[in-house]
Amino acid sequence: MAWNEPGGGGNQHDPWSGGGRRGSGNGGGNGGGNNQGPPDLDEALKKFQDKINKMLGGGRGKRSGGGSGGTGGGGKRNVFALPGLLLIIALAIWAATGFYLVDQSERGVVLRFGKFQEIVNPGLHWNPPLIDEVRMVNVTRVRSITQTKSMLTQDENIVEVEMSAQYRVADPADFVLNVRNPDITIENALDSALRHVVGGTEMDQILTSGRELLADTVSTRLQTYLNNYNIGVTIQTINVESTSAPDAVQEAFDDVIKAREDRQRTINQAIGYANAIIPVAQGQAQRMIEQSQGYRESVVADAQGNSNRFNSLLSEYRNAPQIMRDRMYIETMSEVLSSTSKVLVDISESSPLMVLPLDQLQKNQGGSEVSSEDAIRQSGGQAGMDPRLLDRLRNNNQPQTSNSIRREGR
Repeated sequence: MAWNEPGGGGNQHDPWSGGGRRGSGNGGGNGGGNNQGPPDLDEALKKFQDKINKMLGGGRGKRSGGGSGGTGGGGKRNVFALPGLLLIIALAIWAATGFYLVDQSERGVVLRFGKFQEIVNPGLHWNPPLIDEVRMVNVTRVRSITQTKSMLTQDENIVEVEMSAQYRVADPADFVLNVRNPDITIENALDSALRHVVGGTEMDQILTSGRELLADTVSTRLQTYLNNYNIGVTIQTINVESTSAPDAVQEAFDDVIKAREDRQRTINQAIGYANAIIPVAQGQAQRMIEQSQGYRESVVADAQGNSNRFNSLLSEYRNAPQIMRDRMYIETMSEVLSSTSKVLVDISESSPLMVLPLDQLQKNQGGSEVSSEDAIRQSGGQAGMDPRLLDRLRNNNQPQTSNSIRREGR
């Protein structure tokens, strides 16, 4: 039997009382003089049950004196006690379910009886359940949709365009309240914007160089549509994943693309050749220009020198006309006779005759020894030659006479 078991009588040992026995006068009560411990758990539960029973009107009757065992009449039962208790418990549960936590990446849209009330920030909040409805919206996550559509271009060709759009919620209230299904709405708006832009663009631009412009134009038009819908969404990026022609004509379009690439490669080669040859031509042109400028300057300088010389001669001629005429005549004759192989020599005082420059004729023969007679023979024979000159030439080994040959000229 346990130490605190009911009905243990005076043999119950209380561990908090130092081993003393309970008093036996009150039948297991707490009236012992050495009992300083806490009340029994069973007795506390019984007292709580008695209080509940009293509240509900079902309390036990008091015993009559002398231990007769009879019971008195029970008290009146309170019919509102149980519903009140249940109501208190229900209110406690209702209040406890009103607490909720908003994450850092979310915003809460509070609706009171279906009407927008407020937007709550991250943290712990309480709203009355069944009265307020809180819808959580993630405002930091980037959402994405992808479409692959076949559509008609401006030049009446069919292309297949695969495009993806990334967007983020900017206004949680508009995102929750203004549109029933935002994802489907954004998808339909993207389809409308894409068809409008592709319908105004030629097929070659869509398949080749116009893809970036296509993405920018679709992004602008799609954001305009969403702003008109008041959907509370901001477009982040629009990506054109792929653009292609229909399968039936794909090979022909591949040939067109290859031909365009060959054309561009040829253009690049021509540009490279032009970049290589143009500097060379420019250098040659610059050299010719500088040479012509040098020639012009030399001609102008010579002309100016001749003009100055003529002016100086003119001034001298005015001072001594006869002397200048003689000098000019002598210089002119020297220039004329210096360019011919025939010269005049004076053998006697009054008999000029014509001779040949043998030294120059010998040089013209390549430095070989040529006799005087051979030189005369090569020059056309002895016809017209003075006999005295011929005798002198035959006797060229003899010393010259006092009438030496004198060159007339300068």
